[in-house]
Amino acid sequence: MTWDAELDAIGLLCPLPVLKARKRISSLPPGGVLRLLATDPAAHVDVPHYCAEAGHTLLETAEEGETLVFLIRKKG
Repeated sequence: MTWDAELDAIGLLCPLPVLKARKRISSLPPGGVLRLLATDPAAHVDVPHYCAEAGHTLLETAEEGETLVFLIRKKG
């Protein structure tokens, strides 16, 4: 799958990955896809919760080694 923007939040701890994702996704057009990379284990819970609260769609969650990868489609 392709994405429109990528955010490297590797090494950042809760709540920074979600806060940075919220800021980055706001600059995308409706329907745009953000690829978020994170290593904070709390991101497994925080990112899906953020998507549900904000109305975005969590398209995919994967692991690449110790890195968590999320694909988020902006609402609209």
